[in-house]
Amino acid sequence: MNFFSNFSSKCFLTCAKVLTLAYSCGLLVNPAAAASYPERPITVINPWTAGGPADTVARPVLEQLSARLGQPVVLENRAGANGTIGSAYVARAKPDGYTLLFSHVGPITISPAVQKNMPYDSTKDLAPITQIVSAPNVLVVRPDLPIHSLGEFVAYARSHPGELSYGSVGPGSTTHLAGEILSHQAGIELLHVPYKGAAPVITGLMGKEIDVAFLNAAGVKTYIESGKLRGLAVTTLKRSTMLPELPAIAEVYPGFEVNSWYGLMAPAGTPAPVIDLLQKNVAQILKTPEMVTFFEQRGLAPEGTTPQEYAAQIRKDLQRWQEGVQQAGLEPQ
Repeated sequence: MNFFSNFSSKCFLTCAKVLTLAYSCGLLVNPAAAASYPERPITVINPWTAGGPADTVARPVLEQLSARLGQPVVLENRAGANGTIGSAYVARAKPDGYTLLFSHVGPITISPAVQKNMPYDSTKDLAPITQIVSAPNVLVVRPDLPIHSLGEFVAYARSHPGELSYGSVGPGSTTHLAGEILSHQAGIELLHVPYKGAAPVITGLMGKEIDVAFLNAAGVKTYIESGKLRGLAVTTLKRSTMLPELPAIAEVYPGFEVNSWYGLMAPAGTPAPVIDLLQKNVAQILKTPEMVTFFEQRGLAPEGTTPQEYAAQIRKDLQRWQEGVQQAGLEPQ
């Protein structure tokens, strides 16, 4: 009897010490603290430079989130290494809901495929909260080419193997990998020409330096409407509300989906009640007519997915980009 009594006492004291250490190190979060969340300002790390597209998406959402939660929600820029510096900072942060990540398809799903020695594991070190918006790309072609549809594009590429060139905003970008994935699925051969940004790609198209490109729908809509470029298809699973007259590539090649997106993530281990509270509020914000109009005018589709749906999207993208990188013959750097 004394043995078991003594054992139980020692076991209890040991467990108590372990739990105390875990709480002090941020490995566990007090359930009571989660229930009263938030009690102080929340910092959302933007892994890109100030004034870029991420700012445009994040700030209006965070302003409304702050009003709903009754606490400041501050966007802090920690740029560098294609977004991995800021993402790694959040992955190492205390999982209490007060340091979040304004996540992007690049550092979360593309960098793991193209970069060696990643400072975090996207599926283990970060917890998905919600996908905020998705941004469709569109396949565009020079209007002087005898190509007016996706079918004609594939037929032309097959009859002119290796002659059609396509521009991208850089190696390993969605605009690059979209071409590699379509080439693989359609059985065609395209020549990749990387540029440094979308504007030079558009200039290259109109100057006949290249033939086709995958570019953000919002960035090329006016060029399509003016006839300076010809839109063939969008890269979303379904047709885009921004260019409803264009078919989705997935209508011909099922499952084809190459989009950019922004979302919200937290350090792994953040309490589920905190994750759920943030997701529900962001999803409600994205459903307001004001936000729907704001994003659709910019070629973005508001999402507000559940943590489970966002996690599934991340897993799917990780596999897609890994395959795309292999098809492109890129070596992780």
